[in-house]
Amino acid sequence: MTTATTRQAESTGSPVLMMAFELAEKYWKLGFTTGTAQRARRRQIPARDVERLELEIAAAKRRFGLAPDAPVMSCYEAGREGFWLHRWLVAHGVHNVVVDSSSIEVNRRARRTKTDRVDLDGLLRLLARYLAGERHAWSVVHVPSVTAEDTRHLERELETVKQDRTRIVNRVRGLLTTQGVRLPITATLPEKLVAVRLWNGDPLPAGLHARLRREWQQLQRLQVRITALGVLRRKQLRTDRVAGPLLTLRGVGESGAAVLTSEFFGWRQFRNPRQVGALSGLTPTPHRSGDLIREQGIGKAGNRRVRAVMIQLGWAWLRFQPLSALARWYQQRFGDGGARVRRIGIVALARKLLVAFWRYVDAGIVPEGATLKAMAA
Repeated sequence: MTTATTRQAESTGSPVLMMAFELAEKYWKLGFTTGTAQRARRRQIPARDVERLELEIAAAKRRFGLAPDAPVMSCYEAGREGFWLHRWLVAHGVHNVVVDSSSIEVNRRARRTKTDRVDLDGLLRLLARYLAGERHAWSVVHVPSVTAEDTRHLERELETVKQDRTRIVNRVRGLLTTQGVRLPITATLPEKLVAVRLWNGDPLPAGLHARLRREWQQLQRLQVRITALGVLRRKQLRTDRVAGPLLTLRGVGESGAAVLTSEFFGWRQFRNPRQVGALSGLTPTPHRSGDLIREQGIGKAGNRRVRAVMIQLGWAWLRFQPLSALARWYQQRFGDGGARVRRIGIVALARKLLVAFWRYVDAGIVPEGATLKAMAA
């Protein structure tokens, strides 16, 4: 997309209008320029007012003496507005990149100036460097299709509802603990609340009892919702081209296959293992300066859901695939170490396992020594 913009500018002989966004809830700040030596034109418009945005782009072209059909290259930081703005810009002929905000260069001073104007100017400078061919000026976010983005909602909703259930269970346990009571949170909880007695033989206070019953009712509703979402997810996975192969491997369940499908393999194409590791954040971050050599751990710059599920799948792989090459590699290097060493090793195993899953899904190469489930035979 950027290359096409540059080539178009070169062929027409007209410069590219560069535009940067600072997005907020009430207002958007826009910055325009045609080069690093050009003083930026700054404007403020109401948030999500795309008609005003079109007028400002046209006005900027007139201000810089550009033709009405001059190419426009824009950028904004990934965040609250998601990808709808990117899709609108592309649909209206603007070449846009969505930028990972954590990859943007900042001043390293302990006290640095930070304003919307400074940030806007910084984005324009980085955009100019990016257009000039400096691909490492920042990290560009890969924008999913509408369909790919939509398929994430089921698994993310299920994750959110399970977190809500955990919060309610912990709240109920905490409320009971304040009265010196410990009860298992099972289907018989309402009956046990009636029969429970405090340290002095009194029943639970009426207000606390009523609150606990309401919490229990909310917990039941969440459980019904979780069950329904689980049925929908199972139905989806049966016909999915990515989840199907993953589910044939022992140690990979529905949750792991669903996350890897919706968040990773289902909508991205990878060229090499380095890209797989980078997107997951399971990459090393060495710190070497002179005689100082220190390993800072994994980068954690990728998808946190994929990273979390791969750690879980790493432990499951050791249990269900003990004869595989990856499990033997782990045992040889980390099996005799302490708990901390084994935890470090499981991160390395998770990265290798993710690469093996990619090769299995993409090229059908079964991980060495891995066994398939009986139902897939």
